[in-house]
Amino acid sequence: MSSQRKPRGPYRKGLERREQILRTALEVFAQQGDRGSSIQEIADRVGLSQTGLLHHFGSREELLLAVLKRRDTLDTEVTEQPRSSGEAVAQTVRHNMEQPGLVKLFVALSAAATDPAHHAHGFFTDRYGDLVSLLTHGLEEGQRSGRVRDDETAEHMARLLLAVCDGLQIQWLLDPSVDMAALVETFNRMCEAAGDATSPDQVE
Repeated sequence: MSSQRKPRGPYRKGLERREQILRTALEVFAQQGDRGSSIQEIADRVGLSQTGLLHHFGSREELLLAVLKRRDTLDTEVTEQPRSSGEAVAQTVRHNMEQPGLVKLFVALSAAATDPAHHAHGFFTDRYGDLVSLLTHGLEEGQRSGRVRDDETAEHMARLLLAVCDGLQIQWLLDPSVDMAALVETFNRMCEAAGDATSPDQVE
């Protein structure tokens, strides 16, 4: 019987250092977003120069992308047993409202990534493709069970839910009084089948 060996020596230390930088970057960006001084502040907190810090990621852009990837992973972990994928989206949005800097970073990087030559283009293309597929599947399940309206296609509703989330992020950054999660829940109710009142949020 063989077992997977854990990294040792310099390689293991490098992975641990990279993880430390990523955790610190999440804290800094969650608080203030991608400001000119952000990289220097992260470097100061972990006791490295900017050059030494970026060595672990290859470039500033790759660090920003790693932060967003980790945010997505953490968003999945904080979701509390939702009744539906629509409710999971609302929970994620409410969690993100506590991290305005990361929302600002996401909005800026996703807009820049519409350029096919941008380093994050592939990440966002895959991310939206996966989310559309996941939400469409959930909505189709809801249609089959009679909880979700079936006079619109599941994929259209899935894409609209993502568009609602993205548009609300911009509105919220401009006006923090906007309750993004409550508005996502409103959209979820609009996707309910007529006469179905079993739950305030039935987007599967």
